[in-house]
Order: sequence, then C-alpha cells, then structure tokens
Amino acid sequence: MSNIALSAERIDKLYHVGRIQDSYRTLRDTLSEAFVSPLRRASKILRGQASGAAELDDSIWALKDVSFQVEKGEVVGFIGRNGAGKSTLLKILSRITEPTSGYAEIHGRVGSLLEVGTGFHPELTGRENVYLNGAILGMKRIEIERKFEAIVSFAEVEKFVDTPVKHYSSGMYLRLAFAVAAHLEPEILLVDEVLAVGDMAFQQKCLGKMRDVAVEGRTVLFVSHNMSAIQSLCSRAIFLKDGKITFQGSTEQAVKYYCASVQKLYEQPIYLREDRSGGEQFRFTSVQFLNPRDMTPVNVFVSGQPAIIRIGYINRAKNKLEDVGIGITFSTMTNTHLFGCKSRVVGTSLDIPPGEGYTDCLISKWPLKAGRYVYNLFAEKNNISIDWLSNAGACDVEAGDYYGSGILPAPHLPGVLVDYAWRPTE
Repeated sequence: MSNIALSAERIDKLYHVGRIQDSYRTLRDTLSEAFVSPLRRASKILRGQASGAAELDDSIWALKDVSFQVEKGEVVGFIGRNGAGKSTLLKILSRITEPTSGYAEIHGRVGSLLEVGTGFHPELTGRENVYLNGAILGMKRIEIERKFEAIVSFAEVEKFVDTPVKHYSSGMYLRLAFAVAAHLEPEILLVDEVLAVGDMAFQQKCLGKMRDVAVEGRTVLFVSHNMSAIQSLCSRAIFLKDGKITFQGSTEQAVKYYCASVQKLYEQPIYLREDRSGGEQFRFTSVQFLNPRDMTPVNVFVSGQPAIIRIGYINRAKNKLEDVGIGITFSTMTNTHLFGCKSRVVGTSLDIPPGEGYTDCLISKWPLKAGRYVYNLFAEKNNISIDWLSNAGACDVEAGDYYGSGILPAPHLPGVLVDYAWRPTE
C-alpha cells in the first residue's frame, strides 16, 4: 500500500492579465460575433495593425513545471516571496482552480483554510456553517456533532454560535474557520497564512493544533512567511520562486534560500520596488537612520541609544492627503515580528501635501539587542492601505549598555529589550 498522501506532477498555471472575461452570452451574441469578427480583423489590417493585436494580452505563469510528493503524516512548509505561486498551488490542490497542465493525485479527504472564512456562507450562523463545512468534507452528521463542542470551544465563539457569521469580526471568522478545518479530521490539511491574522495567543493555539494534527498521523501543507513557525512545525520545506520549485529538502536549508532571496531586495532603492500593495498616489521613497545629536546619517543602531528614523515619501495626487497613518515594523531575518512604531497609536495623523516629503519617528531608547533585522513600511487612510512594502530593508544593531549597569544584554536573550527596574526586598 502506497504511503504517498499527495503527488503533484508537472503542474503549470497560466493567468491572463488584462483580458476582459465574457459575461453570459446568448446564441444571438455568438452568431453576431462570428459575423463581425472577420470584418473587424480586416479593418485592422487595412489600418496597418497586426491581425488580432487587440486580442493579445499579457500572460503570467503563476506555476511552471511544479512536481513534488508528500508522504502521509508529513508536515511540509511552502515558502517564497509574494507572487511566488504558493497560494495558487494550494488552490489547485484544493480543487478550487484547475491547472493549465499537469495534475495532482490526492489520497484522502482534504480540509483547507486558504482565506478567512473560505467556504462560509455569510447569511448562515456559525453553527450552520460548521455543519455545512462538515458536509462539504463528506462527513456524516454524527461525526460533526461529536466534534461540534470542541470546534466552538477552540474558536471561542460560544456566545455567537447562533449569530450569522456576516456579523463576526475578522478574528472570530478566522478562529471558527480554522477550528472547522482542523477539527473535522481531514486526512490532508492545507493551511495558507493562517498566522497572518489574529492575536499572539490564537497564533500559538493554531500552531499547537497543527502539531496535534501531525502527531495523529495526518498530513499538513503549510504556507507562511513566518520562518520561525515553518522551522518549528515543518519536517521539510519547499521553496518557490517565480512559480518554480527552486529547492525542496530540509527546512533549515529552505529557509536559508528564502532569506537569501529577501536579502537581494535590499539592493533596490525603495522608490523602485514594485512588490508592494496600495494605490499609485502615495509611495514611500526612502528610509534613513539619523543620529539625534547632530542629525547625521548612521549605518547602525546601538542598543539603548536614541535614534531617529526618517521616512521619505511622495504624494502624486493634486490635493493634500489628510489624516494619513504611517508605520514601520521590525522583524527578525526569519520574519518573526518584534515591534512596530505606528503614528496613529501615539495619536499622530499626518496631512501630506502634493510632492515629496518626509516624516521622522523618534525612538528614545533603541529596544533591540545586537543583530540584523528587517523592517516593513505601511501607510493607510480611512483604514485602507495606500502603500505597503514588506522587507523594505534591513538594519544592523550593535550591543550597547541598554540598562546603564555596565553589563551588556546576554546574547541568548530574546531580540526585544524591555526597560524595567527591580525593587530590592525591604
């Protein structure tokens, strides 16, 4: 008997960008188009255009020649930068979308959590959605009833289980969606960035549940940008780049490939980076670290010393952008979030006139120990992102006398240093 839970063979996925999808067409529409199209093409040729030029569109290979196998009971991580094809691959394995070519063989019942509340009907209550998802997974009602209390308890939505999920917060939605996917005992669990939403306690709860699922001998495919979670959970990992598998093997080695690919991003100026989300009106253009004493640029921070982070931007709109929130967050090189500085949290919002400008973030005591860290930038208006740039750059920190005691923080301590005092016993 085969021990293979899932096998992907030469999977390709082609997307067309810019092509307008046809709505429902009647027979009359089809016949009319068949008559008019030759005349339209002839007209283009007479005007000097290539036949079919207007029908051409841009094509993107989201996946190209992807092949791998996963054994029963394995926990495999899929890593790579945004746009690498990770989510597309999981959608194909979940049968949400079809590959352009190639195929996947799946041996066992699949449960997937690809987005918050995937498969939920907003008009149905939490209770009804649990039963609906169980039925979709092919489970009998008695099986769902046996797991129901555990699902609701894990999701912490006991008070709202008979409320339509359209009234849930995103956190409640996610908790219930994950609880359903993990507790209804699929033989193969597909999880995409579940740790990107939710508080720290819930994230740890999810990791613990996925470990339990793995211990029970079920198979888990886990997509995440959190390399610490990948390292702690996965027995091996697959690194995707531009839709192709660049490496598959040990988690440690795959994470090294990922970090090296991120490192190359820093060689590009921020204003040229296109791997960002948001609109075109507002864009970050630069980040500069300054010495508060004389406002001169510095290359490294020192633990415990004051610092200024100058964030440059451009407003391409004709009018002033009012009430904008800006932030910068810091993470380890493996994408474990450490701390963030957000203007709105300290009661500051910015009115940004057209053209170039900058804003300064003042930190009285640099809170990270010695090492190298990644920073991310974001700006929002009316709770909508107007520019978001992950892995915007990296910074170095030197050890300093953070506590003024003459003793440097021990290297084994966590990355964030906390300003505290100790009261002796009287």
